[in-house]
Amino acid sequence: MTERLTAWAQAREDIETAHRRDPACPGPLVVALSYQGVHALWYHRVAHRLWLSGHKRFARLVSQRARRRTGIEIHPGAQIGRRLFIDHGMGVVIGETAIIGNDVLLFHGVTLGGTTMSHGKRHPTIGDRVVVGAGAKILGALYIGSDSRIGANAVVVKDVPNGATAVGVPAVIRLQPNLVEAHTAASCVDDGHAHVHLDDVEIENREPAMYYI
Repeated sequence: MTERLTAWAQAREDIETAHRRDPACPGPLVVALSYQGVHALWYHRVAHRLWLSGHKRFARLVSQRARRRTGIEIHPGAQIGRRLFIDHGMGVVIGETAIIGNDVLLFHGVTLGGTTMSHGKRHPTIGDRVVVGAGAKILGALYIGSDSRIGANAVVVKDVPNGATAVGVPAVIRLQPNLVEAHTAASCVDDGHAHVHLDDVEIENREPAMYYI
């Protein structure tokens, strides 16, 4: 699901993504040296290659080292697309059969977890350009549609359609007439690869994205 890039090109893209999407970012050098969400991705790429090559014990050791160093636990079997940004990151857990698309934004405390101990697909599939608010739990082999928003502390136990917002415990699906939330840092996916511009849509009387995050 990910275009083949060199390790250096992937690292540069990760740094550029964090720099672009974090309004508090002082510069690319700080991202490279101190952003735990970026470091967790780098660890995961090593662990994932080991996992796919059959060295599963070593893959788990790498992922557990990443957990100790970053506070972020990504199972080496998880499939992650391009330009994922994990903001703050502490407490994020991503399960073995989770699949994450491109240009996804995860805040701290997010869990992409399972609801069964059986083998097979048991973790969520996240579409492209999804924003998942702090503390949200997405549980089971669900599909979270592209351009959707998951509110802070929401507990999602059913599929979310493309472009919708899920808020509450358990999460209630609120369909949105447009894909763009208000122009905030949390919805900066709309400034990039979504190819949607504020001038093209009506945003009056819309609740800001940070209300959900």
